Amino acid sequence: MKRREFITLLGGSLAFARPARAQASLPVIGFLNGGTMKGYAPFVEAWRLGLRQAGFVDGQNVTVQYRWTDGDPTRVRGYIEELVRLPSSVIVVSGGDAPVREAKAIITGVPVVATFGSDPVENGTVSNINRPGANITGVSVFAVQLVEKRLELARLLASDARVAYLINPGNPHWKIDLAQMEGASARLKQDYVVLRASTDAECDELFVTLPKANAKVLIVESDPFFIGNIERLVRLAAENKIAAVFPRREYAAAGGLLSYGSNLSEAYRQLGIYTGRVLKGDKPADLPIVLPTRFEMVVNLKTANVLGITVPTDILLRADEVME
Repeated sequence: MKRREFITLLGGSLAFARPARAQASLPVIGFLNGGTMKGYAPFVEAWRLGLRQAGFVDGQNVTVQYRWTDGDPTRVRGYIEELVRLPSSVIVVSGGDAPVREAKAIITGVPVVATFGSDPVENGTVSNINRPGANITGVSVFAVQLVEKRLELARLLASDARVAYLINPGNPHWKIDLAQMEGASARLKQDYVVLRASTDAECDELFVTLPKANAKVLIVESDPFFIGNIERLVRLAAENKIAAVFPRREYAAAGGLLSYGSNLSEAYRQLGIYTGRVLKGDKPADLPIVLPTRFEMVVNLKTANVLGITVPTDILLRADEVME
């Protein structure tokens, strides 16, 4: 890690840990995330950038109080109650749909700005994309709807090969993820096997399972726990010579073979801008859900060479970025 990057991360970490008493005279933003501080650090920096663009700087004209569940859903309610009691002027909820839905059910008197991994209208979180209603708005990252596209890319990497699909059974969202895969595999007539991991040890074990399952390509679904384990998953895929399709460019940047998904950093920047707008007086009910405008495919050719994989020309031509 470069010295500048280390200082930035250290400074951000210290800011995340600021005690509740600090800057008590300033308005408070409660920030709740369903993942880990380390895994989401770059996205929180993007959120802070959006917040600055909206005119707010932590420690100057606003105080941010961070709460991280580290993937433990039992912490959500307690943290929400803490953030409401501070009191918070606005509460930001991210890192999975489960904490967002719980926040919607619990919080009534505080505006909420959130990220949505699936259709927020379909799952009942908001009443309308353009006019969400109630006290919640935010940014959609379309995590689930891209399952079929990732399956298509996996087929191109290894034609007629069995595909492994990795989900986190600790995430209440896994049933929706799996339903998307079932539908996509039926339409594409693709054989697949489901693998599950919700701990570091299970991540290690699944790569032992892959050869037994006769799967040649691994698809990693979008999940807060997996985002917190990007380096581990990328390393394990490389060590075991497994072609993998990941949900975010951060995986490819860390050495993953291929990624396809919306830009999560941009989503969090937009989340910061919306947080600032709510602080200025805009009502969440009147702020349309921000939808992703582009999806990016990133290919890491250096990893492909190490794995001995020839990336199909069709993928290279469609890629938004090719890392060499």
